[in-house]
Amino acid sequence: MPILATVKTLIVIGGGAAGFFGAINAAQMSPGLKVTILEKSSQLLGKVKVSGGGRCNVTHACFDPRELVTFYPRGERELLGPFNKFQPGDTIAWFAERGVELKIEGDGRMFPITNLSQTIIDCFLTEAKKFDVVVKTQTGINSLQKNGSQWEVTTTSGIFTTDYILMAAGSSNQIWELLKESGHEIVEPVPSLFTFNIDDSRIKNHPGISVPNAEVHFGKFFTSGPLLITHWGLSGPAILKMSALAAIEMNRLNYKTKITINWDGSLDKSSFEKLLRDKRQSDPKKLVLSSAFANMPLPLWKSLLSDIPSELKWADCNNERIAFIAESVTKCEFDLTGKSTFKEEFVTAGGIELKEIDFRTMESRVLSDLYFAGEVLNIDAVTGGFNFQAAWTTSWIAASAIAKKADQIKSTRLIG
Repeated sequence: MPILATVKTLIVIGGGAAGFFGAINAAQMSPGLKVTILEKSSQLLGKVKVSGGGRCNVTHACFDPRELVTFYPRGERELLGPFNKFQPGDTIAWFAERGVELKIEGDGRMFPITNLSQTIIDCFLTEAKKFDVVVKTQTGINSLQKNGSQWEVTTTSGIFTTDYILMAAGSSNQIWELLKESGHEIVEPVPSLFTFNIDDSRIKNHPGISVPNAEVHFGKFFTSGPLLITHWGLSGPAILKMSALAAIEMNRLNYKTKITINWDGSLDKSSFEKLLRDKRQSDPKKLVLSSAFANMPLPLWKSLLSDIPSELKWADCNNERIAFIAESVTKCEFDLTGKSTFKEEFVTAGGIELKEIDFRTMESRVLSDLYFAGEVLNIDAVTGGFNFQAAWTTSWIAASAIAKKADQIKSTRLIG
């Protein structure tokens, strides 16, 4: 007499981007798989909501996996294989199939055409309902225990038994501690994607001023892009990229170090000196402080050159002065005194040691039937939609592997 196998179950821990994407895809790929999302807080998809200033920077228009991985200070080598399976083009197609069109902006970032993060949230909630994904909020995880072939998940809302776990809890110290107790190695988490606190008279009175193409130098690290002066120091894409690249090194220095800014990345000191000498020839009677260069607003130009006499004309600007001006613009050194979280979009460098993950399936090499996706891993990227893309990719691969394993069980339903 044939015996019907029991229904397979998946618990997804974390109601954020990776959690929902993994849950929806697993439920769709394996009809009959019972999927439940457990979220500690009362809010779902919190980072999706605030991303991109409320527009949701879904992904980035970089479609070559080998180029794509270069935007990940942690995870570059490990993500190459996964990106060959699911990359930004697949993300675009996934959302398009569900009626959500994305647009590409000039810097490559991609947003829903509605410019509303709620569009993405509504899509996820609709898909979760469509595939009968159960969502439980205010359900914190107290312990994880593997009992035979199943997992026992003890929560603030009771005990759950499940065949598979997809861990998508983001930057959670509590979850990392539980996983550490279970035998996983945790790379110490440090902040990534933060702005720089700088108390310097040259920029102090100019919050809101920006330049389109600055260079930022710190030790062996270099970034370029738009730069913004804030009330507390410096921000903008060039700074956020640097904070990701140098996250570990800056943490080691307790965010007390020096950085160098070139306010116009199209010019180095030598080429800028030549430009200034040409200016001396073409406009000898013009005042130096009224002649902003390097794509800089005039108030910033005057502030950087505060040591230049207000009455100095280009005709009277000797080569020593020209060298000083070029140095002030292209090699402008600042003392970093601390950091500030970038709105609510902070990202953490650190998490599950990547060598303990099989990136073909996102399954733990330490504990079977435990899968990982998103920021809980020691993976992070520069700003621009790359962190979300890592979440989509890792959760899609985990969902595919879970669905395949569940379906293998289904194929052996008839026993005898």
